[in-house]
Amino acid sequence: MSMARAIAPTNNLIDSIQPRSVNSILLFTFLLLFIGLLMMTSASVELASSQYSDPFFFLKRQLIFTVVGMLVLVATLHIPVTAWRAQSWYLLMVSFALLLLVLVPGVGESVKGSTRRIDLVVFDLQPSELAKVFIVIYLAAFLERQLDEVREKWSGFYKPLLVVGAAVTLFHFQPDHGTMVILTLTALCMIFLAGAKLYRILLMLTLCMGAIALLAVMKPYVIDRITSFLDPWAVENITNGGYQQAMAQVAFGRGEWFGVGLGNSIQKLYFLPEAHNDFVLAIVGEELGLVGVAAVILLLSALIYKAFSIGQKAQQENELFSAFFSYGLGLLFAGQTMINVGASISLLPVKGLTLPFMSYGGASLIMSFFMIGLLVRIEYEIDNKINDVGEA
Repeated sequence: MSMARAIAPTNNLIDSIQPRSVNSILLFTFLLLFIGLLMMTSASVELASSQYSDPFFFLKRQLIFTVVGMLVLVATLHIPVTAWRAQSWYLLMVSFALLLLVLVPGVGESVKGSTRRIDLVVFDLQPSELAKVFIVIYLAAFLERQLDEVREKWSGFYKPLLVVGAAVTLFHFQPDHGTMVILTLTALCMIFLAGAKLYRILLMLTLCMGAIALLAVMKPYVIDRITSFLDPWAVENITNGGYQQAMAQVAFGRGEWFGVGLGNSIQKLYFLPEAHNDFVLAIVGEELGLVGVAAVILLLSALIYKAFSIGQKAQQENELFSAFFSYGLGLLFAGQTMINVGASISLLPVKGLTLPFMSYGGASLIMSFFMIGLLVRIEYEIDNKINDVGEA
């Protein structure tokens, strides 16, 4: 079957979504996007005014990224899930090529001591954003093909982890420890959901914890970051590594239950760095209070739950690639959300990860739309299969 014939039946995909009262994935997505644009703008107005003489500079750029992301979403809806499975090996090679390319002197762009981006003039490409999704696609295809081996043999357990280990090594050299953690945990959870024995997962987690401890010993700045995290208000930390977390705590404390009102944050006035990016949730807490933070977390949780429910539905229909793919996408969203929220409320050290659909940033927003498009496409195909069986 040609690609044209495979894609042709999908031309009515968007129309087919309309008869339903609401597509819950898209509903959660656009609610988060609306709140994100609102709060990101509120958090960045003063910074944009002083740096660019335009209070809506960041909003305008984020709107451009939003349009691009929506176009990516629509394009993704028209690509069959089987096409991603068929190209999983090539996508894996693209992932490693990009991760190597960003480390080439003169190609990768260094920001705050990390080399994670490639300047494409229009926007900065962040290879890690693409790589983690493409690696999930490869893992889903591997788990479907080698399901019995994954469940019964050590070889089926460590083969996919070798691939992940190679990617984690490249992340380490950027360095991008947040993505390292997310990808490792996502891979282990996917393998566990495929039926791997629990003691193997626990053994690997123990080894990972040992590797993290070794990394902390080898990298003094990691020790400093952990020390600052444990006591951000200490005299030696408040003006250094603990400053962001301390200022975020002030923001949440000022917000109390219902916040000080939209636009009335004080912490965004140069007290809290990255207020429109990594710490946008702190501004939500200050301006909208605990109620606003709870609403954001509930929407993100609902989106993650929906991804897992799609995976469960696909698994019941014996569509194992779609099932593992959905689980992986849900885990990526969950990992990024937990690390960002954890850092914002001082439960985890600061890792520099954005909050999906809330934080400023083109690469993260576009890839989030891409992942949503994949989930909607998977749900569409599974629902069609269920309806076809029901009619038969």
